[in-house]
Amino acid sequence: MSEKRPSIRELILVPSVITLAITVLRLVGELQNWSSSLFSKAPGGGQSLIGISWLIFVFGAWFGWRLTKAGQGVPNPLKVSGFALLVGLGVSLASFGVAQFAGPNGFFAVLIVGSIVAIYLTMSSWPALWHTLLAYALAARIPVAVLMLFAILGNWGTHYDVPPPGFPDTYSPIVKWLLIGLLPQMTIWIYMTVIGGLITGGIAGAIAARKN
Repeated sequence: MSEKRPSIRELILVPSVITLAITVLRLVGELQNWSSSLFSKAPGGGQSLIGISWLIFVFGAWFGWRLTKAGQGVPNPLKVSGFALLVGLGVSLASFGVAQFAGPNGFFAVLIVGSIVAIYLTMSSWPALWHTLLAYALAARIPVAVLMLFAILGNWGTHYDVPPPGFPDTYSPIVKWLLIGLLPQMTIWIYMTVIGGLITGGIAGAIAARKN
């Protein structure tokens, strides 16, 4: 017997609350100067142990498992994982390739465009999981984008407002937020959530299908 088919709202509610709680914890840890290995203030987060990026893989697997158990899986979940991995590798290789000629700005531009294309390309691989991951990505990243605006305006000195090396210091706070906050959060991080979630979701879906 399949489980009751959950709505996207039901699927992402608890993961979204957990993600928001960790975002708040991360901010507090940085403002209070807690351990730098747990709460790094380096641009991009400095591979801090406390963060929300790793949740992509955990919740991607959870969504894939739940959807499969509820009869919303796909015939070959591992194909979904493989396709997402190939798309992700393609975007990475294209971005790094352009960076060799156009530098950091070229890398950033190609990554933005590649992220949008990758999100679109993977939509049909597992629509139920894709829509769930997109909804979760927005729930996770919109609060971060808003938080970054306040951090930049207030010059808090956290990783939420510290720009990458070489970033011009002549930009206004709003332009700075658009370039290092809103644009990456609404494209690159959405892409990483969808691609990463499809990879682990496909694996979890394959396992769940075997146990049905």
